[in-house]
Amino acid sequence: MNFAITSGYVVPIDGDPIDGGTVLVQDGKIAAVGRDVAVPEGTPVVDAAGGWVLPGFVEAHGHLGVYEEAEGWAGQDTNEMTDPNGARLRALDAINPADLAFADALSGGVTTAVIKPGSGNPIGGQTVAIKCWGRSVDEMLVKEPASVKSALGENPKRVYGDQKKLPSTRQGVAAVIRDAFMKAQDYKAKRAAAADEGKPFDRDGTLEILVRVLDGELPWCQHTHRADDISTALRLADEFGYRLIINHGTDGHLLADTLADRDVPVIIGPLFTSRSKVELRRRSLRNPGILARAGVRLAITTDHPVVPIHFLVHQATLAVKEGLDPAEALRSITLNPARIMGIDDRVGALRPGLDADVVIWSGDPLDVMSRALRVFVSGREVYTYADGEAVVADPYYRESSDR
Repeated sequence: MNFAITSGYVVPIDGDPIDGGTVLVQDGKIAAVGRDVAVPEGTPVVDAAGGWVLPGFVEAHGHLGVYEEAEGWAGQDTNEMTDPNGARLRALDAINPADLAFADALSGGVTTAVIKPGSGNPIGGQTVAIKCWGRSVDEMLVKEPASVKSALGENPKRVYGDQKKLPSTRQGVAAVIRDAFMKAQDYKAKRAAAADEGKPFDRDGTLEILVRVLDGELPWCQHTHRADDISTALRLADEFGYRLIINHGTDGHLLADTLADRDVPVIIGPLFTSRSKVELRRRSLRNPGILARAGVRLAITTDHPVVPIHFLVHQATLAVKEGLDPAEALRSITLNPARIMGIDDRVGALRPGLDADVVIWSGDPLDVMSRALRVFVSGREVYTYADGEAVVADPYYRESSDR
């Protein structure tokens, strides 16, 4: 896993592009990036032949492995819709690395994905950041938990309204979240008192994770589309003081100045969908550009499988067509999602010390005719496209030297 990629148009994302640049990889990490990088003698060389060299893309909000493609009921583990408060649930425990979507991700240059529970519950569970190649989710792990998923709006009120139970309205959904955090505050105080007195204390997995949100350890990923629901998300965050990340944010452009002033990031998308429900009436490819120009920290999501994961870059491309700055478009699927989800110490840019998740493209990735030709995850080549054929490395087979 020591090699050098040479003769490419290197786009580090957090620095200026380098024509004829070199990326040096050592022990699965990026060791150097530049035009005049000294390549140690005997280091294998990968000739990019004028292609574009970028960090692997980062999907900030997807359901790869928990909502498996072509599996139907057997592969559907996205929502545990039997308890409105699923904070103790972990997406990690439901991910199948054999999901076809992981190979698709690599073909689209996506090397890292934050996997989240669905939006059927007011509190859905814990998210996890993983690489898109590996034998087991434990080997693929980047960060766990990465955040806690919550949902406002139509989805939870529909799920529990159909069951004739709380919450069946927007006020009920907000009440479930508020009640959960009030219990977590009480739990934290009782836990501290028991520790001070040296007494035993019955742990609660649901409340333990919510305390970590209250303490600022974990951000709150809030599924919300409509402007009124975004306002409710801001109100709840003010009340309990946690770090808020808006997920989807279809109407976010209507409150762009507020979100920018409060430094609340938005993971926007999916963008290639019909307006299939009331909340999506203002869905537009113009919205990412409006948010970015207002100064909102922005990431773009496919919400896979709502939009296929390998179309992540194409959403960015068409957002550029509708006004998003091209450089910001690339940041919105690399460094921005990595920073928003707290994994920029591992991925999101071509920078010494980060994981060697590197993709060689045939040309500008924002050109829909460009292809990911070679994909490296932690320095290992896992995807190759040549002569009209795509080959994904088998994660269950390792050369003896790599074991």
